[in-house]
Amino acid sequence: MFYQETIAAIATSSKNGSISVIRVSGETSIESVNKIFVNKKGESIHLEKRESHTIHYGFIRDEKNEWVDEVLVLIMRAPRSYTAEDVVEIHCHGGYFICQLILDLLVRQGVRVAEPGEFTKRAFLNGRIDLSQAESVMDVIQSKSRLALGNSMSQLRGRVKEEIIHLREIILNDLAFLEAALDDPEHISLEDFPERAREHALQLKERVDHLIANSQNGRLVKEGIRTVIVGKPNVGKSSFLNCLLREDRAIVTDIAGTTRDTLEEEMTIGSVLLRLIDTAGIRDTEDAIEKIGIEKAMKSVESADFVICILDGSRELTEEDRIVLERVREYPGVVLLNKCDLELKISEEEIPFADCKKIFPFSAANGTGLEKLEQYLLEIFYQEKISYNDEIYITNMRQKQELVNTAESLNQLIGSIDGGMPEDLYSIDLYNAYEALGKIIGETVEDDIADKIFKDFCMGK
Repeated sequence: MFYQETIAAIATSSKNGSISVIRVSGETSIESVNKIFVNKKGESIHLEKRESHTIHYGFIRDEKNEWVDEVLVLIMRAPRSYTAEDVVEIHCHGGYFICQLILDLLVRQGVRVAEPGEFTKRAFLNGRIDLSQAESVMDVIQSKSRLALGNSMSQLRGRVKEEIIHLREIILNDLAFLEAALDDPEHISLEDFPERAREHALQLKERVDHLIANSQNGRLVKEGIRTVIVGKPNVGKSSFLNCLLREDRAIVTDIAGTTRDTLEEEMTIGSVLLRLIDTAGIRDTEDAIEKIGIEKAMKSVESADFVICILDGSRELTEEDRIVLERVREYPGVVLLNKCDLELKISEEEIPFADCKKIFPFSAANGTGLEKLEQYLLEIFYQEKISYNDEIYITNMRQKQELVNTAESLNQLIGSIDGGMPEDLYSIDLYNAYEALGKIIGETVEDDIADKIFKDFCMGK
């Protein structure tokens, strides 16, 4: 074990609730809890004699022998615990004041209040999980869709670790052979090694490049699909947002230019998280504030994953409509002919790029076309881009950067081989690629990087 200190923290929400959990981890965790834990008669329950993974009923008492709370205590002995240390969890009533009283009693027994992420950091340093699994813990906690949760759980189970170990093993075998041949050239020949090393490097780079490319889908899984709603004023953008959310979230009036800023909301369709962004109506205006809103609308489009362009289908296509359509032409998305509950006066043939964008009749007033639109969004993002298959979606920017570093080292190796460079130079690029991959799972991570990673965790985890 890397630590001697015993730590404790409230592991549940800081808000009042029915139940809270106080987690204690370290060599003296069982002893410390035992000093404040008694049965109905006020007698010690002797937790040190109890078996691992057992639950015990009793009461927490203070130094004045006054009872603080009625609790359940769970014992998990090392190494069969989250931190691979002795861990005790006190399940108490959910009042914040009660939790603080119990935590203070533990501190007076010599227990230190844990830093954010310190329990997970101990799990990593004690070898129970690797760094990619540790980082996935927060992704699990922060998941906002079934797809994000599924990917985070896949990483928590070690899918990234398995992939990285496999890639490193190929590099290590080549590196070991090269070093051995350089040390003993009389008995180990390097005659075929450059060709073999080049083939391995190409295979590795193909896989690494795939993981890097897939990180874009990983971002969509984790953060959601940035979906921007655009159109000229009064076409029903805010009404569409309310219809999609099934609540009155955006202000809707007959006055053009009501929306002056972007309005963001989140919703899930099936397993997909959408980050919906309602924008100001795009038109020529002299209103300084409205101009700022329109500029923000266009910036939102530039960073969008998907654009929903709304037209007023009950009116003929205008020059303002054409300007909006032209501005979103290059971005993936759909066109909605809103107000289809009235007589449609726009035909699909009039829309400049009707051949390359899906067009839906829609009514924000009564929801006509909503189900078809949701099904289409689900199909293009769930089936075409991201799915529950064996793919690994890298969602962590630190891990992605190390993959980029790996790819660069492999490119340099291939360049050295193609350029006929001496074999002893290959080891530099092989080692750099091996080390970069190792940083993903924490094999070669520096202490300051580990500290930064766990500092961002929530308290009690």
